[in-house]
Amino acid sequence: MKILKYIFILTICLTTFGCKVNYSFTGITETPETFQVNFFQNNADLVEPGLDQLFKNTLEDLIVNQTSANLVTTGGEVIYEGEITEYRISPMTATAENTAAQNRLTISVNVRYINTKNEEKDFEKRFSFFYDYPANDQLTGSIKDTAHEEILERLTQDILNDSLADW
Repeated sequence: MKILKYIFILTICLTTFGCKVNYSFTGITETPETFQVNFFQNNADLVEPGLDQLFKNTLEDLIVNQTSANLVTTGGEVIYEGEITEYRISPMTATAENTAAQNRLTISVNVRYINTKNEEKDFEKRFSFFYDYPANDQLTGSIKDTAHEEILERLTQDILNDSLADW
């Protein structure tokens, strides 16, 4: 009876570790072996210098940290490419004097996801997120850094969820 118990446990372990499917709290169920992130051209009307490279690096870092996929420069099993389509600052709420009390920075990206192993999972989709800040503040220094960090964190997480997670 003991030997059957050990055989059963061994079978479960080998089955679990032998599968190519990963289970995690991130919801990512199928991890590719390799991925590549191509340059995201900044085509927004208002161009923020360096945002294209910052977005690319943020997306690469997130995928590396949340999956076991390896970053490659060419020939990736999955490929992310696209362009930054919007970088807009707009007033959001008004005061009694009809002046802006709060401004909103919105960043949008158009993403093309290519899965070379399963073309049915390919998509092209627009992702957008925003950051609100007081109208009296200028979008410079630490406010700009915080805004970019929060927006890019949300954008890249949404992209990862749509491409690799079964949400």
